[in-house]
Formats: sequence, C-alpha cells, structure tokens
Amino acid sequence: NAVAPGKILTGKGGRAVEPRWLDYSHTRTPWPRLGTPEDVANAALFLASDEATFLTGHNLFVDGGWMAA
Repeated sequence: NAVAPGKILTGKGGRAVEPRWLDYSHTRTPWPRLGTPEDVANAALFLASDEATFLTGHNLFVDGGWMAA
C-alpha cells in the first residue's frame, strides 16, 4: 500500500504558494484547501491500522480530490 499526497502546506517549501494558483486550485477540486501534514499522517496511520488489514496494493490519494477533478 502507498500514500500519494497532493499539495501539502508545510511551510518548508522553497517557494511561497502564489495566490492565483490557490484560487485556481480551489475552483478545480472538490475540497477547496491545501492538505496538511496531519492529513497525510492520518492516511498513513489508517493504512497501518487493523482497520485496513484487508487492503492490498492500494494507492491512497490524499489530495482533496485533485486526481478526481
């Protein structure tokens, strides 16, 4: 199994996120916000939990719907 994060706001990127890109991305995704490190951690914890024991070979997108849009 794998976790595939989308745009995650960590504050450690080399460049600031441009406001016009944020406006564009917020209109193109079902969940109009950037992800957080906690979003990614929660997905990883789920995959490592007993709740996911029957998942095999799954790529869990943590991207607010970007791949679906």
